[in-house]
Amino acid sequence: MNDMFSLKGKKGLVVGIANDQSIAYGCAAALRTQGADLAITYLNEKSEKFVRPLAEHLGAEIIVPCDVRIEGQMEAMFQTITQRWGKLDFLLHSIAFAPKDDLHGRTVDCSSAGFAMAMDVSCHSFIRMAKLAEPLMPDGGSLMTVSYYGGRKVVEHYNMMGPVKAALEMSVKYLASELGPKGIRVNAISPGPLRTRAASGIDRFDELLEKAAERAPEHQLVGIEDCGAVAAFLAGNGAKTITGTTLFVDGGYHIVG
Repeated sequence: MNDMFSLKGKKGLVVGIANDQSIAYGCAAALRTQGADLAITYLNEKSEKFVRPLAEHLGAEIIVPCDVRIEGQMEAMFQTITQRWGKLDFLLHSIAFAPKDDLHGRTVDCSSAGFAMAMDVSCHSFIRMAKLAEPLMPDGGSLMTVSYYGGRKVVEHYNMMGPVKAALEMSVKYLASELGPKGIRVNAISPGPLRTRAASGIDRFDELLEKAAERAPEHQLVGIEDCGAVAAFLAGNGAKTITGTTLFVDGGYHIVG
C-alpha cells in the first residue's frame, strides 16, 4: 500500500454513526480499510444496540458514548482516548441536529432556543472537539466535519440548517488558520443529498433527491462509500497540504445547483 494513502498506524475518532447507512459509517469503513485504528461513538443506550455491532465489525479499539448535549461526556470521551492511545491522528465529526418544528418552518420563524441548539450540536461541538483534540496531535493531524450545499446557496426546505452549515464551514476556515502552524489540517466534506436517518427529517426530502440527480452533471446520487473515500484521503499524508476547504462529493451538483 502506498504510504501516501495508507493509514496504517494512524488512530482516529469517528463521531456520528447511527446505523449502516450513516455518512459516518461509510467514512469509518473506508478509514479502517486503509489501515486506521478507530474509536467510535454512539449517542445513547438506545443507539448503542445499532452502533456497537458496526463498531465491533470494524474492529474499533474504543467504543464510547458521546452526546455533545450532556455536560462532561465529550471530555470523558477524549480522556478515554488519552488513556488508551495517548494521541490522535484524525477526527471525523458527522453530527447535526435541529428541533423538528424549527427545521420544518421558515428560517425567519425559528425559535431562539431551537436555533441555539442546532448551532451548538451541529457547529460548536466541532470547535469543542478541535480544542480537545489539539493536545493529542503534537505532530499534526486531520480534523474533518460534514457540511452540505445548503450552507452556501438556498436549498428549498433546508431552512434554518442553511445558516448553521454556513457557520460550520466558516469555522473550518478559522480553525484551519489557527491550528495550521501545528500541522493540524481542518476540512469539511460536503456530500450531495443521501438517504440517511438525519436527512429524513428534512421536509420533502425525496424531491430534493430527485432534483439533485437530475441536475448534477453525473446525473446520479452519491453514496456513503464515496464520502468515505474522501475522508480516507483527507486523513492521510496525501492531503498534507489541503486545509481550510470544503470538498464537494456531489457528482458536480454544486457547479449547477
